Amino acid sequence: MFETSNYRRNPQGQSGRETGHSRPRFVRNAGEGDEQRRPRFQAGERSQNGERPQFGRRPRFQTGERQQTGERPHYGAERVMRPRRNAPTAAFGENKRQKFHERIEDPTKPIRLNKYLANAGICSRREADDFIQAGVITVNGEVVSSLGTKVLPTDHVMFHNQPVRRERKIYILLNKPKNTVTTTDDPQERRTVIDIVRNACAERIYPVGRLDRNTTGVLLLTNDGDLAAKLTHPKFGKKKIYAATLDHELTEVDEAILRNGVTLDGERIVPDALEFPKEDRRHIGLEIHSGQNRVVRRMFEKVGYKVVTLDRVSFAGLTKKNVARGKYRFLTPKEVAMLQMGAFE
Repeated sequence: MFETSNYRRNPQGQSGRETGHSRPRFVRNAGEGDEQRRPRFQAGERSQNGERPQFGRRPRFQTGERQQTGERPHYGAERVMRPRRNAPTAAFGENKRQKFHERIEDPTKPIRLNKYLANAGICSRREADDFIQAGVITVNGEVVSSLGTKVLPTDHVMFHNQPVRRERKIYILLNKPKNTVTTTDDPQERRTVIDIVRNACAERIYPVGRLDRNTTGVLLLTNDGDLAAKLTHPKFGKKKIYAATLDHELTEVDEAILRNGVTLDGERIVPDALEFPKEDRRHIGLEIHSGQNRVVRRMFEKVGYKVVTLDRVSFAGLTKKNVARGKYRFLTPKEVAMLQMGAFE
């Protein structure tokens, strides 16, 4: 007979609660006239004796060859690959292109013609001035040849008798490798960062700021001239974090000099943070806001050290997380909005 912890057996073979209430019991091998037998879950060969199947024998999700035996499929060759929830598809690949239309906040506000052409991806502002002076630009049907001319976003601009259309904005984050020049065109025909992202988009993009040829790390490329100016202008002071390796360990005396600041090109450069992420003092983490050219290397050269390797870990809040060296990704709309609002340091 089966017993439960909440019941006690009485002398007559019945069981009941301590209050005296009785409950009929089920007998495993009951015959006629005995108490009713509990119905058993029947499955497979064990259905003949009415026993409940043991763990692992109850009919499970059936698939493939195991459907004949009724056993639960195990992880193996016959494993059923169910679609993962929120699994990425080909349309949402790692380098899915994010496009952003330029927001025209005030259509009545004029802008310089060279800036208009640069924003359309025709050329740089300097090259646009040459085209304007050459008389190949027309605005609303009239040839414009004077520098400083301003146009409205709604004006009809032609370049070599072809309409100028405003490009959609592209924002790409590149984890720059070594032996790569940060420029759009190199007279010495060295490898440039544009060579790496050449197939990313049809728009004309350019790097925001510069990194030395052998400096690696975060580099932003875009065709958004206004945003590029905000990120590189000294008055905005965007934060940059570098990981540097020196040719020999930094002494405490030289560390104190760096923390107090060194003068470069008449400007006193004071790091916001200087840390040693590893046990030795050759590896240094440096946080600065200065936008001077080769500022980190020149700071250490000022106190007698040579930077062996230099990697920019972060720029304006953007990091190279999940981006392998020499690879790139498109910024998300949220990241672009944060940059445009100046929310990143």
